[in-house]
Amino acid sequence: MDLYANQTFFSEAAHHRAMNVAALFSGGKDSTYAVYLAQQRGWNVKYLVSLFPKVDDSYMFHVPNIHLTPMLAEAMEIEFIKKETAGEKEKELEDLKEVLATLDVDGVLTGAIASNYQRSRIETICQELGLTCHNPLWHLEQKGILEEMMSAGFRIMFVGVYAEGLSTDWLGRMLDADALAELEVIAETYGINISGEGGEFETLVLDGPNFSKRLEILDSVTEWDGMSGFVQVTEVELVEK
Repeated sequence: MDLYANQTFFSEAAHHRAMNVAALFSGGKDSTYAVYLAQQRGWNVKYLVSLFPKVDDSYMFHVPNIHLTPMLAEAMEIEFIKKETAGEKEKELEDLKEVLATLDVDGVLTGAIASNYQRSRIETICQELGLTCHNPLWHLEQKGILEEMMSAGFRIMFVGVYAEGLSTDWLGRMLDADALAELEVIAETYGINISGEGGEFETLVLDGPNFSKRLEILDSVTEWDGMSGFVQVTEVELVEK
């Protein structure tokens, strides 16, 4: 699969110069992999930008274990930018616009795969700020994306499950060939999105080829209500590779 064929990501202008971009970053697989693809293309990812919602049901932004993003930014040796948001629908977009307006970049990088809600709103903000919006994973074949992530060497943990067919056994599990095969069956049986784009599950990246250090979990708490749950990581450290 040619991940560089996505013209939404690599516009004609982008082919002719190195881009300075800020990546919207959650610590999950999609935003982390988008950073990696941009770096592979020779772009300078100057900043990782994380919005910290004060609520658990933000429409726009990842919540589980968002507190680990500064350490992951350190592991990738990229400057980290944090912005708190009340998490109110639409108002949180103004918080995003406010922080992006302060950054000296050409564009914004996202890990969006299929969510028109997120993509359209981020693109609107970018247009208002005179920035380009780049979505390297947009509408790519989703099982193939997961295979590429594993092949590249990313270590991805499931830290939240919120859909029928995904049991508590998935919490803390790593994405590997067996897990992907099971996900494929669950997706066919229950109609979930195999990459979790519909909010079916959340992930945390512990290591990757663009990490100078890896994240090691020392302690965590699992919460399960009988239908859904998440792993709250409470103690971690960065370990030299």
